[in-house]
Order: sequence, then C-alpha cells, then structure tokens
Amino acid sequence: MIRLFKAIALRDIKVSWSGGSTSSMVVAFFIIVVTLFPLGVGPELNMLSRISVGVIWVAALLSCLLSLDRIFLADYEDGTLDQYALSPISMEWIVIAKALAHWVTTSLPLILITPLLGILMNMPDNAYLPLIFTMLVGTPALSLIGTIGASLTVSLKRGGVLLSLLILPLYVPILIFGVMAVDALTIGSGGNATLMILGAATLFSLAITPWAAAAAIRLALD
Repeated sequence: MIRLFKAIALRDIKVSWSGGSTSSMVVAFFIIVVTLFPLGVGPELNMLSRISVGVIWVAALLSCLLSLDRIFLADYEDGTLDQYALSPISMEWIVIAKALAHWVTTSLPLILITPLLGILMNMPDNAYLPLIFTMLVGTPALSLIGTIGASLTVSLKRGGVLLSLLILPLYVPILIFGVMAVDALTIGSGGNATLMILGAATLFSLAITPWAAAAAIRLALD
C-alpha cells in the first residue's frame, strides 16, 4: 500500500510540473498578485510593511484555489479514478496522496519564494521566519480542504466557480489565524496559542478530508 501511495503522489507531482505546468501557472499568479499591490497602494514603505504579511497570505490562498479543480478532474475524465477505485489501496489513501501532491506542487514553491516577495513588500526582518513557519503549518489545510471541494465538483461541468464558492468561506479562518500568528510571533505576545489553533485546523482537516472526499468521489463514480 505504501508503494502505491508513493506512486500516486509522485505521478501527480510529475504531471503537475510537466507540459501545461499547473504549478508554474500558480507560482506566476502568486508573483503577479503580490507585485501588483505596491503599484496599487503606492510605494510608501510603511504602508507596504504593514500589509505585507496579509498580502502574501491572501496571494497564497488565491493561488492555491486556482489549481484545485485539477486535483481529480483529469483522472476522472480519462478513467484513472475508476482504476484507482478497483486498486488494492483504499480511496481514502488516494485522497491523501492527491492532497500531498497538490501541497508539494502548489504551496511549497510559494513558501520558497516568499522571502523574495517579502523584500519587495518591505516586510519587517523579524517577520520572515514566522511567516514561513506559519505557512508551513497552515497551507496544508488549504490543500486538504480544497481536496474536499474538488471531489464534490469533479463530475460537474465547469464546476470551478462552484468550487470557489464552496471553499472560500472555509479558507477564511486559515487566513485569519495565519496572519494573526505571524503578527503575534513577531511582537512576541501570544504567538504560540494562535499557532496551535492554526495547527489544530490543519490536523482537523487531515482527519476529515480522506473520508469526506472519498465518499464524494465514490458518489461521482456511481
């Protein structure tokens, strides 16, 4: 089972970075969104410094949302999901492998380039490590929650708009606690409590996603 789990995750990672390159599109979108903010609000450094963490978190959230519909859609259209349903590995583990691949190809590259964009946004020096750490803790929840939405809309034509409407309200708490955790860790007051809430949201998402998404996929395949 572990071998099949790794094979599914690695396959999705390779497909995401191959021709068509969904991951490249997500990274480009992330960079464009962040770089547009200084042009929109002006070059005032104090203003950019105050909004830098929130802007980066919002851009990461929107970039993650951009690629959610591709988690299951291609496999559903070419019949791969039907083969997965007949394979020895359970659908719950397949869902986790898909979510892991989505995080590796979407959120992880964004986290790696965040320091460069932080320089552009004049982010305070003591906010870099807290931002990266909170993104490592919180962004897996974005992929996990998004996997549920992707499974619910996989059989719908042009389900991208519905997917956004379903998922965005669930993303808001992750965004709020992610920004709050960075601010609290930066000033050294109450950061651990907020970070624990963010981590709990990720663990809760990990607990419910396999079962909810697997059930939705089975309904779509029936």
